[in-house]
Amino acid sequence: MNKGFLSIILHAHLPFVRHPEYDSFFEEIWLFEAITECYIPLIRSLERLHKDKVNYRLTLSLSPSLISMLSDSLLQSRYLLHLDKQLELAEKEIIRTRGTADYQKLARLYRRLYLDTRDIFVKQYDCNLLSAFKKFNASGNLELITCAATHGFLPLLNKSEAAVRNQINTGVETFISHLGFSPAGFWLPECGYYPGLEEHLKNAGIHYFFVDTHGIENASKPPKNGIYAPLNCGNNVMAFARDPESSRQVWSSKEGYPGDYDYREYYSDIGFDLDLDYIAPYILDEHIRINTGIKYHRVTGTDLPKEVYQPKKALHKAQLHAQDFINKRQQQIDRLTNDMDRPPHIVSPYDAELFGHWWFEGPQWLEWVLRFADSKTNAIQTISCADYLNQLSTHQIATPSASTWGDQGYSNFWINETNDWIYPLLHQAGTDMEKLASIFQSVKATPLQERALNQAVRSLLLAQASDWPFIMQTGTTVEYARKRITDHLARFNYLRDSIRQNAINERSLSALEVLDDVFPDVDFHNYNL
Repeated sequence: MNKGFLSIILHAHLPFVRHPEYDSFFEEIWLFEAITECYIPLIRSLERLHKDKVNYRLTLSLSPSLISMLSDSLLQSRYLLHLDKQLELAEKEIIRTRGTADYQKLARLYRRLYLDTRDIFVKQYDCNLLSAFKKFNASGNLELITCAATHGFLPLLNKSEAAVRNQINTGVETFISHLGFSPAGFWLPECGYYPGLEEHLKNAGIHYFFVDTHGIENASKPPKNGIYAPLNCGNNVMAFARDPESSRQVWSSKEGYPGDYDYREYYSDIGFDLDLDYIAPYILDEHIRINTGIKYHRVTGTDLPKEVYQPKKALHKAQLHAQDFINKRQQQIDRLTNDMDRPPHIVSPYDAELFGHWWFEGPQWLEWVLRFADSKTNAIQTISCADYLNQLSTHQIATPSASTWGDQGYSNFWINETNDWIYPLLHQAGTDMEKLASIFQSVKATPLQERALNQAVRSLLLAQASDWPFIMQTGTTVEYARKRITDHLARFNYLRDSIRQNAINERSLSALEVLDDVFPDVDFHNYNL
């Protein structure tokens, strides 16, 4: 029997950003960057592991908003335009760097990367990466789980059980609609938990979820096995805790792997480094500098100028860091084994977008971790949380404490002086939606009213996304975040008033359905169950 288990969970999420009213829209680049730098590199690694018959288990949480964007034909076509522009820039860079061999070698690397990315996206998966994730799930190596519909921060939506229930149920239904099966696990947005939330998860068919470390440490009963075994919340829904040691090795700005001087420097990008006239066609509105993704330098400490990036050296370092990660997990398991009544289970959750976007070598590091974990020289087995629950049937019963994985562990990152104004508006809209749903439980809605009611639910869900208060707190693209919330609430209020007054303008409704084309199967009746 293995001495211990390791579960690596990647949470893939982006806010729903889709603007058909414009020819192009800057914030849609968030998705395009993630496809190029995170999701397709992950698929490359999974392809290699499959080819080499590596025995591994990995868990990927796909948020419903990301699922909707990855399957959207408009965004798929726009991504191809974006990728072709990247290829054009790489070609120009090969010419521009003719006199500097090290830089030209990197320019050629980027061109190969973009060509391979296009081939994977178009030829292998017909522009829909969900089919790739479904394939690896079917192979038995990748467990797919999901999240709340628009990543709503559930502890602050809890004024209305209907709002929480609708976020969870719409998320699960969206996952089933696109992936074809029910998820066993659920990623609570921002790992935001409050006692009682497990009942909504149970009703949605969920078997397990994740909390931050202190959610288990401060549970209603002291955890017998610490954070290295799940708790049964009393209804057979299990709570798994994040392991802080493995988190620090990847996340910490001081001791984390991504800060190594051999890795690619994220902040050195030709979008900021080159003359404006040259780079203008590839930045925002041809005058606002942005990252292009083409970067030529490695971290190399704080000294300027930065040294030229050396891919082979960086990949070798990723391999060394992967071995170090596995060695430390083995040491951790050895320390824990004698104090537990079952094999230790280390749960290591990360944002998927860290691997590739912020940490260019992250996908290769992860691939090596999974390869080393499969070695017969250690006593670690990678496992999904569903696998773990299938192996052990008896678990301690206790209720986790309210918690998140945000700064200081609770909700202050999502409610503070920068963003607290949004919650009274969200709560009022939720109350109004419940009243409308209640009215039309006893009065049959006309087809037009039904469309308007369903669209009102979509507007409310989109306004509830946790990304917008998060952005307000961090201070990045604040105006866009503010506009997204106010626009969605304005759309909701317009639909609410139109329904109340029985004065629905079908043309205006159709326009909103095009603008916020998400969750096509949403049913307003579910808001008042």
